[in-house]
Amino acid sequence: MASERKSQQLHTLSVIVENRPGVLARIAGLFRRRGFNIESLSVSTTDDPTISRMTIVVGGDDATIEQITKHLNKLVDVIKVQDHTGEDVVERELALIKVSCEPEQRNEILNLVTIFRASIVDVGADTMMIEITGTEDKINAMLELLRPYGILEVARAGKIILARGSKTT
Repeated sequence: MASERKSQQLHTLSVIVENRPGVLARIAGLFRRRGFNIESLSVSTTDDPTISRMTIVVGGDDATIEQITKHLNKLVDVIKVQDHTGEDVVERELALIKVSCEPEQRNEILNLVTIFRASIVDVGADTMMIEITGTEDKINAMLELLRPYGILEVARAGKIILARGSKTT
């Protein structure tokens, strides 16, 4: 079982594409047709408005990821695909967490927010909204500590990454 989990690890791909209508749909369609599940997807333009960068997290063994990469590279609008799995990268996610919060609990929650270097972005009569950025593990840890207060909603952005140092995609 452990060897199966290891072979089905999550891979983080950077896909550099032309910034045109329909590119995201074509890439998502490629994954759908081949039965691959996208765990996380983040897309935005780069410093060049004609180019977009996608960060796609997908599960699979090395052979599956190699197959996905080859199929992606065949798409006309794809400029470059790189699997960053095992590389030295900086990765971040963003989450907004709305938590139930009675006035007497505010200081406890504020202490957690401070420890995690998060921010309070909205306060209601009986709720607080927290913004946190960091690794998936950091966000998951914050969620676990907030769970006893009553998490009302969570919105998470997909993972984004850049290679450390002078290496670029």
